[in-house]
Amino acid sequence: MRKLIDLPDNAAGSQDLPVRERPSKGKTGSSMKHESAEKHVTGKAVYVDDMPEYPNQLHVAVGGSQHAHARIKLMNLSAVRAAPGVEAVITVKDVPGHTDIGPVFPGDPVLVEEICEYVGQPIFAVAAKSFEQAKKAIALAEIEYEVLDKVLTVEQALEKNHFVRPTHQHVRGDSSKALAEATHRIQGQQYVKGQEHFYLEGQVSSVMPTEDGGMMVYTSSQHPTEVQKLVAEVLNVSINKVQVDVRRMGGGFGGKETQAAPLACIAALLANKTGKPVKYRMSRHDDMVMTGKRHDFLNTYDVGVDEQGIIQGAEIMVAGKCGNSPDLSDAIVDRAMFHSDNAYYLNNATVTGHRCKTHTVSATAYRGFGGPQGMMVAELMMDDIARHVGEDPLTIRKRNLYGVKHDHIKTADGQVDERNQTHYGQTVEHNVLPELIEQLEASSDYWQRREEIKAFNANSPFMKKGLALTPVKFGISFTVQFLNQAGALVHIYTDGSIHLNHGGTEMGQGLFLKVAQVVAEEFQVDLDTIQVSSTRTDKVPNTSPTAASSGSDLNGMAARDACLRIKEGLFKFASEHYGVAEDKVRLQSNHLVVTNDAGEEQWVPFADFVQQAYMGRVPLSSTGFYKTPKIHYDRETGKGRPFYYYANGAAVSEVLVDTLTGEYKVLRTDILHDVGRSLNPAIDIGQIEGAFVQGMGWLTTEELVWDNLGKLQSNGPATYKIPAVGDTPMDFRVKLLEDRPNGEETVYRSKAVGEPPFMLGIAVWSALRDAVSSISDYTISPPMNTPATPECVLNSVMAVREQMANTDAADA
Repeated sequence: MRKLIDLPDNAAGSQDLPVRERPSKGKTGSSMKHESAEKHVTGKAVYVDDMPEYPNQLHVAVGGSQHAHARIKLMNLSAVRAAPGVEAVITVKDVPGHTDIGPVFPGDPVLVEEICEYVGQPIFAVAAKSFEQAKKAIALAEIEYEVLDKVLTVEQALEKNHFVRPTHQHVRGDSSKALAEATHRIQGQQYVKGQEHFYLEGQVSSVMPTEDGGMMVYTSSQHPTEVQKLVAEVLNVSINKVQVDVRRMGGGFGGKETQAAPLACIAALLANKTGKPVKYRMSRHDDMVMTGKRHDFLNTYDVGVDEQGIIQGAEIMVAGKCGNSPDLSDAIVDRAMFHSDNAYYLNNATVTGHRCKTHTVSATAYRGFGGPQGMMVAELMMDDIARHVGEDPLTIRKRNLYGVKHDHIKTADGQVDERNQTHYGQTVEHNVLPELIEQLEASSDYWQRREEIKAFNANSPFMKKGLALTPVKFGISFTVQFLNQAGALVHIYTDGSIHLNHGGTEMGQGLFLKVAQVVAEEFQVDLDTIQVSSTRTDKVPNTSPTAASSGSDLNGMAARDACLRIKEGLFKFASEHYGVAEDKVRLQSNHLVVTNDAGEEQWVPFADFVQQAYMGRVPLSSTGFYKTPKIHYDRETGKGRPFYYYANGAAVSEVLVDTLTGEYKVLRTDILHDVGRSLNPAIDIGQIEGAFVQGMGWLTTEELVWDNLGKLQSNGPATYKIPAVGDTPMDFRVKLLEDRPNGEETVYRSKAVGEPPFMLGIAVWSALRDAVSSISDYTISPPMNTPATPECVLNSVMAVREQMANTDAADA
């Protein structure tokens, strides 16, 4: 165990890194630092905005709508065109090709023609010699609007049936009958607000016209292929004339899956018109106002339980605030529906998902992709059931876990119910959660601390502590089947060095490093002999976005496939060259090892062997390809296997709440997380720590605020608070679940780690509810929407006290 940093006496932090038997050469299983770590901290890492500018490069600013819903009646841009430094102004009439750049469904005009549907929606774009000149020019536009009725909230959309896509439903058994017959029936609701991505590097694209009428695009995007396709479509050229390059992003979190493409399209349109290179870099204010965020969700539940708090049936509604267009909302609300059970067997269940249209900026992908919002209703239910039946919330959680059998619960044929099938028909296999929770329960001293906290609260009139253990069961795969594919390209040069390219993008998560480790493992060479290059559409085509926690799974397997193809030729050559059977040659420790019939070994340096193979005209390059097996989903029936496997984890958080002000601190968090057989434990633990803090921020401090006109008020770091170092748990302990390789055939039996730990932050929210509930001696389950800011927590305290006073008055 090693300390993360030097901490004050009242704080602690630890990471448990698995011990590996063999010495590390940078292959899989080794804790290697991020491949660009030194470049990040020294400022040498080159982002799009750091690239050298061309002498004649132009800069973009966009004029956006001043109203949430309006018709453009008149538009005069003559003063804009005449402004100093302006070289081009475009409207939708200047688009030679497609004008709608919706990523899946139509609804996202590259520039508005007539109807504006959110404040800031792009209407026209300016290219000037400097960004400052472009910004000043857009302010000179004269636009006359006819203001139209607007829908700004989920509640309004539900009332008006105002949706971007049709409602969808999952049904298992007879929920109405189960609810009617249950011993206890409980209802509840919560409003879960969205989240700003707030990446360090904002949205940016830089484009250069090519001599053949195409475009070279440098962009900060998680989806280079989508950028390539949409730029080609707006320019009305074939896709092969557009090339996209992504070396790195300063954070993505889903915000650069679809939202990067409009910048590239607008810059390309202006470059096409002027014949000059064009860069479009959004200011932080414009980025926050004009690009999508995590969806708000209104969740409701109606649950029936037996005397032990075990769920007999449930009816759940998840309603996402999708904004003005579909974007990715269909799949995001689907995932919220898929994860509305989190880790719990719902038994007879009906889950309904609404995709609410509002006149706000279109919500988009964000780490977890709807899953976190769906899990929130499951954890709300668990806490509420526990308070209703008078049990500890952890006891109720454990009783309702998938795969936990109860002798008194039988199937129709009299057998003990396995309780392992989800409400959408997928069987939960290779389930480690009961064991994982048991380990964390013990290592965190949950029950001892529970008693200590009860004693503290009983003797502390105003300061209250709370404790919660919450699990995560997160499905891994794109729920849209065709996206579950990846390609890779591997070259070996004659000096033994290796070049790697694949379809995944690097946004700081360590994907390039992990895939390079896979290649190092296959060729048994040191990591420093492998060079990973920018993700480029002319090297690996038709790529899926780097999203859905699938980056390592898909691209690691594709790279491995390329390596295996090369190795097949190399081993065949070695067998012929050295006159031994193929099973007598192997790669090990930067060498080819040849074993003769006498058992004697000849060690040939890898570089020398590669040179021999080259002289023998053996292919030293190959593409690789991978598609995820087993997955399928029938949308008509709402049944299938949308996920290849589940990643799991759990967190215990302890908080201290001042019930007079609503202020609080996170005192301690213990995390045990399942990553299968880790490709890189240090990277995985870093992802877990960062995801937890980001998830905690979503649920506690990060509050998006719109006014009654549909304008975003939390539009900068002064009005939007992401977690800082002082907000992290004072005592922070993170450990990987050991000796539990993935039950499915993933790359070296590893598991995804990008999104699943984000939901561990729910433990903080649940602990805050626990602290407030202690005011009532744990008999009342407090109302608490998110984010649970101090104001929200104080309102929750007042609501509990009011309910207690009403109960006392009724008893009197």
